[in-house]
Amino acid sequence: MHASPDDHLTIGEVIRRTGVSASALHFYERKGLIYAERNGCDQRIFARHMIRRISLIIMAKRLGIPLSDVAKVFATLPFDHAPTHADWQRVSRAWKKELEERRRAIENLENELTGCIGCGCLSMKACLLLNPDDTLQGRGPGPVRLQEFSDSRSRRTRG
Repeated sequence: MHASPDDHLTIGEVIRRTGVSASALHFYERKGLIYAERNGCDQRIFARHMIRRISLIIMAKRLGIPLSDVAKVFATLPFDHAPTHADWQRVSRAWKKELEERRRAIENLENELTGCIGCGCLSMKACLLLNPDDTLQGRGPGPVRLQEFSDSRSRRTRG
């Protein structure tokens, strides 16, 4: 017998396949990220295609992507049948933009770690030149230079 995306797996089988705890699966289900049906014994059973959703949740969590963002991406995917290749392409395009913005922000942080980020600490030599007497505090809280750079790049790529 060949496995199919529409096959149903018990919660134990999903746990073994994904490494995700039962409590996490219940949580994801309550958040609307995954869906489980009930069998005749009132036990949760998952369509095999839910494994892909769970795997993407795992990776998103590792990358620090909030579950609310994952939920937005998953909102257009069907629960009642395996998403098609076209469904995943559509979702991929939407998520790709956000991931590109995150990648740029991480690269910017990496490039500026040893320079002045405009946080007000004044502990780096560059801070005394780029943010004398913490003048950047007038632009707002936090790492002002990093945030402004990230925001301006983000606007350029969206516009």
